[in-house]
Amino acid sequence: MSDIKLTHASSLRPGSYLLVEGEPFIVKDTQTSRPGKHGHAKVRIKAAHIITGSNKEVVKPGHDNVEVPLILKKQGQVLSISGDDVELMDMESFENILADKKIADEEVREKLEAGQTVMYWQVVGKIIIKSVVEEA
Repeated sequence: MSDIKLTHASSLRPGSYLLVEGEPFIVKDTQTSRPGKHGHAKVRIKAAHIITGSNKEVVKPGHDNVEVPLILKKQGQVLSISGDDVELMDMESFENILADKKIADEEVREKLEAGQTVMYWQVVGKIIIKSVVEEA
């Protein structure tokens, strides 16, 4: 299964994802300009990096294909934390996965402990810990 799919730039909406220079971004805003006499409509895409939060603006012809990452959202249990390495066990397949603590959200980084259940995203070969699942 591929980590990406192709879609037209004109079909992107706020909240959708795209790859810019191989890095995953979330679309914050799009603006489409009207085509000229011999030109094509252009789409101005404002996006934020899903890991660092840095902003980027990209302009593409509306008919051009852009790469969209396929994001797998899963739950796992924290087995151990060693420096910046977090070892997770997937709750469905029970496989062990190594995540980087540095790319987890800052508030999640502070709460992370062995034995907790976390929500993580698998995006373009990276494992991003998004939240700690509260036990009921």
